[in-house]
Amino acid sequence: MKKSIALLAILGLVFVSCSEDDAVIPPVVTPPTVDFTSGSANFSTYVAVGNSLTAGFSDNALFIDGQTASFPNMLASNFALVGGGSFSIPFMADNLGGATLGGVPILGNRLFLDFSTGSPLPTPVAGTGSTEISNILSGPFNNMGVPGARSYHLVAPGYGNVAGVQPGLANPFFARFASSPGTTVLADAAAQAPTFFSLWIGSNDILGYATAGGSGEDHNETGNLDPATYAGNDITNANVFASVYDGLLQTLTANGADGVVANIPEVTSIPFFTTVPHNPVPLDAATAALLNGAYAAYNGGLAQLSGIALPAEEAEARMISFSAGETNAVVIIDEDLTDLTGINPALINMRQATAEDLVVLIARTFIGTLANPNDPTSINGVAVPLADQWVLTPEEQEAISNAITAYNQTIAALATQYDVALVDANAYLETVSQTGAPLADGSTVTSTFAVGGGFSLDGVHPSPRGYALLANLFVEAINTKYGSNLPGVNPLDFTGLYVE
Repeated sequence: MKKSIALLAILGLVFVSCSEDDAVIPPVVTPPTVDFTSGSANFSTYVAVGNSLTAGFSDNALFIDGQTASFPNMLASNFALVGGGSFSIPFMADNLGGATLGGVPILGNRLFLDFSTGSPLPTPVAGTGSTEISNILSGPFNNMGVPGARSYHLVAPGYGNVAGVQPGLANPFFARFASSPGTTVLADAAAQAPTFFSLWIGSNDILGYATAGGSGEDHNETGNLDPATYAGNDITNANVFASVYDGLLQTLTANGADGVVANIPEVTSIPFFTTVPHNPVPLDAATAALLNGAYAAYNGGLAQLSGIALPAEEAEARMISFSAGETNAVVIIDEDLTDLTGINPALINMRQATAEDLVVLIARTFIGTLANPNDPTSINGVAVPLADQWVLTPEEQEAISNAITAYNQTIAALATQYDVALVDANAYLETVSQTGAPLADGSTVTSTFAVGGGFSLDGVHPSPRGYALLANLFVEAINTKYGSNLPGVNPLDFTGLYVE
């Protein structure tokens, strides 16, 4: 009875409220209907060609959730609004990312941020991946992104031959879904007769050199035009890149397909090269004094040759000293220095890093640790110099920048020649690195490692939210070129960092 009285009282208030002369009932507002159009483009058969950035690689692995959050899959969801067809993906078998060949693990699991030690550390997810490379998938597949592929790999017969994976002659990712052992990535893409394509290739043509600290060959200097002789950490000759890229677009547009291409970002602005400072080593006064004593003979030898066998400016730059505090610069090997070992074998090509040097992300795991646990002075990066592979010097950065400039000039020119849309990924990712990308909720996506939201834990590949921002960049270029009005995606619908 009490409940009934209370309910009547509430209803009474409702009726009184509704009987007031000034009561206003807001009108029902129906959101305007948006008629999406494809403009002059035909999205019915969309094929995406590229490397790991196209595949959805993230956190140092390829896995189902990352493939689902690839930018081509986001584009396909937009294309579906205007007549786009289905978009098939060569999914990995699980969300671990690891893979085996003949039961032997050859690919590692994805990374997650592990807080168990008290300090967040990117750590592989536990478990054994269930993806077996020799279990060939039945295609065709619309996402033809192949992690690790360079430009010339897309036209290399046998790049998807399972028998070539173990000796390093083929790509394990492509081997899973190549239509035949002797086919090429481009041939399998073209065989689908795409009406629209995306092409984003070229970053790996310099990335291997960059992540290896510039320890490979720059074939713009060597003049080597035979990519079959290139190592994984070499820079592709710009003329080779131009020839291959022209062939890619010629084939992809042969049947009248429209498309969109993207240029190559400056890789030195990604977290892999911007996270570890050049001076991360803390030292107490006693250790600093001990190290200075150890380097006294080296510095003395440089002083003796200064102005004689060595320019005085270089001699000064090569002097090594430490002080008590938190910001001691690491000691690095620099192959571009004048070789003095013929005069004095102790005067190896080393110096302390400056702010102009870029220490690679992987080095953070061992800088400051002991090379010899029984020797407290054998500090990696201090008493033990960092090898060339751990640091990008200004000279090596210049080689990378020159190659990217040449590649991007080729991409822009051929985009005009073949009349396709062009995405300036280079300028956009530089903006994300410098100022960040604002989102609708007031937050900002940046390139800060682990917490910025734009990049995954490998420091190279975007996070799902980062891929969403790139997808919108592609949509913008497509809308501008073809007169479509695709809506893009909401980056807030995608995570900035995967959890375990």
